[in-house]
Amino acid sequence: MEEPQRVRSHTVTTTASSFAENFSTSSSSFSYDREFLRTLPGLLIVAEIGLWFNGSAFVLYLSAAVVDASSVSPERDSHNFNSWAASSFFAFLVTICYAGNTYFSFVAWRSRTVQ
Repeated sequence: MEEPQRVRSHTVTTTASSFAENFSTSSSSFSYDREFLRTLPGLLIVAEIGLWFNGSAFVLYLSAAVVDASSVSPERDSHNFNSWAASSFFAFLVTICYAGNTYFSFVAWRSRTVQ
């Protein structure tokens, strides 16, 4: 005995959507616009990103260098005074490098915004 066929609801069947037709997974659709980076707004964005990165790195390294320098004590039973002093020196050296890089990023950003 066969079962009677059910009445099907009205459904819409599609084989492709308009989004899927226009969407391409090639690398060219996901690549950035190189021409935008050559324009003035593109250069300003890159300069601002560099400025913020270098400025935040300067602040973080400065706080780490101050904490490192404040933890150095010349007492006889402290853990190897020379290595703590050297780490403080290099922490301040890196901080000075980031400060200089922040300054040059600011000058570059400022010269582009004036034009």
